[in-house]
Amino acid sequence: MGRYTLYGRYRRYHNNAGVVYSCQESSRSRENPADLIFYLSKRTKNTNKNILTYIYTIILKRDVTSHDRGLFLGRLIFVICTALLLFSVPSQAAEVADTLRRRNPGTVSSQGAYRPERPRKSDILYTRLDVAFDWEKQQVPASAVLMFKPHFYPQNILELDAKGFDIKGIALMDTVGDYGSLSTEEIQGKVKKKLEYTYDKRKLLIKLDQSYTRKDTVFVKIDYIARPNDVPRDKPGDSASDKGLYFINADGMDEGKPKQIWTQGETEGSSCWFPTIDAPNQKFTQDIYITVDTTYKTLSNGLLVAQNEGKNGLRTDHWKQTLPHAPYLTMLAVGDFVVAKDMMPNGLELSYYVEPKYGQDAHAIFGRTPEMMGFFANVFGIEYPWEKYAQIAVRDFVAGAMENTTATVHEEGVQNDARSLVDGNSDAVIAHELAHHWFGDYVTAEEWGQLPLNESFANYSEYLWSEYNNGKYEADWQNLQEMKAYLAESETKQVPMIRYFYKDRENMFDSHSYAKGGRILHMLRNYVGDDAFFASLQHYLKSHAFGTAEIDDLRMSFEKVTGEDLNWFFDQWFHKPGHPNIKIQQEYAAATGKVLLKLKQTQDTLATTVYRLPLKVDVWVNGKKSQYNVLVDKVNQTLEFPAAKKPDLVVFDAEAQLLGVVEHEKNRREMEFQYTHSDRFLHKYEALASLEGNLTDTLARAILVKAMTDPFWKFRQMAISNFSEYDGDGFADIEKVIQSAARQDAHPQVRSEAMITLASFGDNNSDSIFREALSDSSYQVVSVAIEKYLMAQPTDANEIAAQFENSPNDAIVTSVGNYYAGLAQPERFDWFLDKMKAMKPTEKYNFLQVFGKYLIKSKQDVQRKSIPVLEGLARENPSYFVRFGAFQALGLLTDIQGVAALRKDIRAKETEPKLKEMYSQFGDL
Repeated sequence: MGRYTLYGRYRRYHNNAGVVYSCQESSRSRENPADLIFYLSKRTKNTNKNILTYIYTIILKRDVTSHDRGLFLGRLIFVICTALLLFSVPSQAAEVADTLRRRNPGTVSSQGAYRPERPRKSDILYTRLDVAFDWEKQQVPASAVLMFKPHFYPQNILELDAKGFDIKGIALMDTVGDYGSLSTEEIQGKVKKKLEYTYDKRKLLIKLDQSYTRKDTVFVKIDYIARPNDVPRDKPGDSASDKGLYFINADGMDEGKPKQIWTQGETEGSSCWFPTIDAPNQKFTQDIYITVDTTYKTLSNGLLVAQNEGKNGLRTDHWKQTLPHAPYLTMLAVGDFVVAKDMMPNGLELSYYVEPKYGQDAHAIFGRTPEMMGFFANVFGIEYPWEKYAQIAVRDFVAGAMENTTATVHEEGVQNDARSLVDGNSDAVIAHELAHHWFGDYVTAEEWGQLPLNESFANYSEYLWSEYNNGKYEADWQNLQEMKAYLAESETKQVPMIRYFYKDRENMFDSHSYAKGGRILHMLRNYVGDDAFFASLQHYLKSHAFGTAEIDDLRMSFEKVTGEDLNWFFDQWFHKPGHPNIKIQQEYAAATGKVLLKLKQTQDTLATTVYRLPLKVDVWVNGKKSQYNVLVDKVNQTLEFPAAKKPDLVVFDAEAQLLGVVEHEKNRREMEFQYTHSDRFLHKYEALASLEGNLTDTLARAILVKAMTDPFWKFRQMAISNFSEYDGDGFADIEKVIQSAARQDAHPQVRSEAMITLASFGDNNSDSIFREALSDSSYQVVSVAIEKYLMAQPTDANEIAAQFENSPNDAIVTSVGNYYAGLAQPERFDWFLDKMKAMKPTEKYNFLQVFGKYLIKSKQDVQRKSIPVLEGLARENPSYFVRFGAFQALGLLTDIQGVAALRKDIRAKETEPKLKEMYSQFGDL
């Protein structure tokens, strides 16, 4: 999926309503959640309670008037989830690699049972679905016609996945006829005989009228009612939360929220709304007939080939997909959408489904898709292989984004007005989901343990697009965030990329499958070279088109193209857990004119491996660089390089491509040289980061002053942030540079950072800059400016707050809310409720923190009025972290009788596994 997940960036793109949080750093460089986790792991005893309590204490102690707090709180859900991941999962670093276990059916290890590819007794070749919707009961009256054949051995039973259905009848059908074009009446005329079946609400076993061979093609029709709210969950293996099909605001009582229906099939959710063999190694074509009210639009896989008006204000839309795909990629969506369109040069239609209020912004949001498609077709060597490409944004989506074939679903947060896009777009997730149409949809991992074949490629495609569209430094900045996400997870979880043993397929959607996999592909590209890398991808895609694959298929494609055995690479990176940790001791031997690098691989080589690492080393002498190819392949190893004098700098892994941890101590002058002379983002970043907190050092301060005008925005931002609260030598000149950045820097994050730093000086010299910035083109900058300007309590404070209190941007409204919270005026209570109700889940969580501040400062009658509001959010909001935010806010009111008992009841009745875990860790805070 493109689902950015709990683990930082990815996958699941769990998001707002279910959790998408792209792992982008807060504006304060030293408050990256991944960095915070590392810090906490050293600061505490690594116990759940200590870690999570400490995180929350940091939140509560932060200056509530600081814009940092809003940004930081916006990342809190990521920190919490990462912390849960790091400190509630038993360490797996010492686990034996899967390749060392016997992969026998029925084998169970400490990691879980052996998970082979689903045995293919029968192959579904075609599916026709006729679906309607009972909004009141939230059920789906439907029928399915399945065409199948035995895979190899004769079969007299068809075994299907069908979760929570009411089965009305099953019939054997005539094999003659195009079922995709028949009316329902004509289909009924094709019934040959009724078939017997057994059904346990999970598996549907259909007794066929005879034994069929692989030469036979068989049609069956199943009439049923899908009941997604009643999917069984009381046996091992049952999903804790998947419904497959979701009714949103079904009764229309949630004012301001549209009524919608959408589906989410990965991993095995499709069988919650239609009968199928719900495994990724099945591939079929399909027709879907969707009957809806004429006021709604529909979307499904393939092309819309017909729309027929019916009785009682209903319409039936016919969507046909003629190319085979896996069951989990089947989708439909229903709702009130505006549709914008683009056209590729070859006539392929691209469409963007958004809520009506974003209709004029649809091209701003998705309009880079045509160029992306052309770019990926070029680098992958395969034209986009499907009939169309649509993207749709829906409410309360549970997976962030999902690459359903020809019809990607995004969570609502992708929808923003054009001005919001000044602060950043959704290109990463858009590129991720589009790339899946080659890696995942066109060629599909045969089993969930092979998930990196889907997700690692989609993840790395984000890098490829950014490199092409934004430049290498921007892509490498993204690369670093991915690396940090994986390394944070690896503190307690180190498992093979390809997992033949696991307990829950959902656990495959982690930073291993996403972030680590993308970085492995980056290393592979660096090793074989661009030409060979992309030629190998083309070979892999062509060899397995519309089929499935496992990791050895990818390896063999690379071997065929390069002519080189690559078992060593795939073994250590895909089949072994962990990553290299390299400690370097650098010495210079003047007598021999050599510089020595004494290397030690310090990772647990029994649990992981001794890595074989072909890489480059740069040696700078007298300002000139010499580059050397080296092979690191021993636990202890010494590398020698000629140097006429002590080097200015030695850079290990000169191409900055290694996935791992390198400890190479350098002094301040070496870091200054590295920042000044390196042309690699990571090396310059490392140099600047090493100087943080050293402003009393003249050399360090000079480098940071220089970096404030660096061509790359991230370095400017990092440098400026270092001068927060500075009052040392050269202050006046430094303040002028930062004031200039606040006014004129091209990047909104730098302008925002400059204002935050200027406000920290407390001299009021920049109040006019904050006032000017209220008209900035960036919402982010304006939101910072509002907070910093109002901090000084100017005479026009109320006028400014009123000017922005109805802004269409939630961050700006939250900044105004922070000001109003400080005033604690009782008449503002309804304003807070109205604004919070209309916000997207992520912003609503942030706003709850400001509302909490308002309540703390308010009298008890106002506090009491808030209790039923917060209770409703804590019990019923579709986003689990909004529920958690409301639960937190209630925790501020425990002095009121009954609130403590109310919170206890909310905790006890919560069903979402992630939130239950969060409550168990620190719900009492």
